[in-house]
Amino acid sequence: MGMLLAICWALAQDETGKVVESVVKAAGGRERLLEIFELKETTVLSADLDAPGRPRVSVLHAPGRWYLGKRDRVSESKEPAVMLVWAWSLRAFLDPASKLETLPARDGLEGIRIRGSIEPPMDVWFEPKERKLAAIDWRKDRHVFSEWKELDGLRYPSRVVGHKPDGRVWYHTRILEIKRLKELPAGLAR
Repeated sequence: MGMLLAICWALAQDETGKVVESVVKAAGGRERLLEIFELKETTVLSADLDAPGRPRVSVLHAPGRWYLGKRDRVSESKEPAVMLVWAWSLRAFLDPASKLETLPARDGLEGIRIRGSIEPPMDVWFEPKERKLAAIDWRKDRHVFSEWKELDGLRYPSRVVGHKPDGRVWYHTRILEIKRLKELPAGLAR
């Protein structure tokens, strides 16, 4: 019985690996995924999806660093949204500490649960044909992605709308611009 369970586990991991590989390839491949980058965005804490918000610029090196100006949101406030950015970038799937499991299809989407590197576990959903990121369910909230753009071969969703468990919208973000960085700018902790 133990050998049968080991074989089933290995097959499940292989299938999950194939899904991750196809999602990363559809985004542009491992070499195109964001690692250190500057992000110009608008974030609005409101259900009004037409509210314009004010642009802000962040520098990210997820999962450990998220700077607004010189302020490190992760070190100062343990900002959980950095984990959403890390999953959005697809890099969380490639971390050796990430334990991945395929989820049963839901609402026409394929899902993968990430645990180990992200706690509580995070469920990440992809549309099955084009392998685009569709939603992330985490800490009782749902984050829905849309409005795809391209940056030097990387395909990414530039819009996210956050929903509370009752379906209410509580925030929305638009990415206005992304710049890749080779390293964190001078003056930011490394």
